[in-house]
Amino acid sequence: MQAAQLYKYDKNFKLKINEVPIPTPTANEVLVRVQFAAVNPLEQLIGTGKVRLIQDYVLPTTMGNELSGIITAVGANVTDFRVGEAVYSRLPLNKIGAFAEFVAIDQRAVALTPQNLDFAHSAAVPLTGLTAYQGLQEELHVQPGERLLIPGGSGSFGQMAIPIAREMGLHVSVSGNARSKAAVLASGATQYFDYRQENYWEKSAPVDAVIDTLGSKELSHELQIIKPGGKLLSLIMGPNRHFAQSHHLSWTKTALFSLAGARLDHQAKRVGAQYRFIFVRSDGAQLRKITQLVEREGIVPAVDPTELRLADINQALSLVATGHHQGKVLIRL
Repeated sequence: MQAAQLYKYDKNFKLKINEVPIPTPTANEVLVRVQFAAVNPLEQLIGTGKVRLIQDYVLPTTMGNELSGIITAVGANVTDFRVGEAVYSRLPLNKIGAFAEFVAIDQRAVALTPQNLDFAHSAAVPLTGLTAYQGLQEELHVQPGERLLIPGGSGSFGQMAIPIAREMGLHVSVSGNARSKAAVLASGATQYFDYRQENYWEKSAPVDAVIDTLGSKELSHELQIIKPGGKLLSLIMGPNRHFAQSHHLSWTKTALFSLAGARLDHQAKRVGAQYRFIFVRSDGAQLRKITQLVEREGIVPAVDPTELRLADINQALSLVATGHHQGKVLIRL
C-alpha cells in the first residue's frame, strides 16, 4: 500500500510517498481501509519536532492523525465492530498513520461514523471534537452558566467546540471573520466579535475561561478579559509544568516543560488566572458521545473544496500551514 512518511524532523519537513506492507491487526485492533484523512496543524508540530518531548517517533513514520474509513478485518478480541462498518478515529498518539491506504487501530480509539455525515465530513470531526470535549471537561472543568471566549473560534475547532459548550450550559463568545458570523451564532454562540471591526478585549464582559487558537501573539489580550481564578487553555502555545505533572512525565521532561512554560505561567498568574495546554488523546467512548451530538444537532463541519490525493500531501500540509483553507483540509485515499 502507499503511505506518506516522515523521514526527518525539520522546520521545512516534507513527506515522502512510499510502498509499505498492509498492517496486520493485533487481537485488539481493527484494520481500516482509509477513505479520507484530515490534515491538521498538529502535523506541523509533529513534523518540525516541536512535540518530540511529548511523543517521539521512530523514523520513518507514517503521518496523519484522524480519518474515516471502512473496517476490512478485526482482531480476535474485537467484539464491538464488524467488517464492513463505517468508522472514524483520532488515532492513538503513539501509533498514528492516517496518511495511508490502510491502518490498524486499537478498537478503543474507534467509533461508528455519524449517520448524518458522509466519509469526507466524518473525517473532519474526531480531532477537533475530542479537543473541545477534553478541553472543556478535563482541563477547564467548566460549570453551567459560566462564560467562555474562543478567539479565532470561527474555524473548524469552533464548529465543534461551540455546540459542545452550549450543551454544557456555557455562554460562548467568539471572535472571527465577518463571513462566519451568522453560522457561528446559529451554532450556539451568544456573542460574536468581527475582528476587523472591534476588539473583543475592549468589548467583552469578563469570562471564566478562554480557549486559545491563535497563539502567543494573542496572549496579552486574552488575559485581559479573564476573571480572577479563571483559566486559559491553549491549543498551540505549548506545555508547562502542570501539563508534565498531569501526564506523569519524567523528572527531566517536567523540568524542561517547567522552564519552557514559565513565562506563560507567570503572565497568567499576574492576573490571577491559570494557564493550561492540551494535547488531545484518542478516546472512542468520548467520540461516541460526540457522534450523538453531531447527529442530534445536525452538525456538518466545513471542509475545504480543494480536491487532494495522497500524492498531494505536501501541498495539503502547506495549505494548512498558510491558513488559506476554507474548512478542514482532506486527503482522499
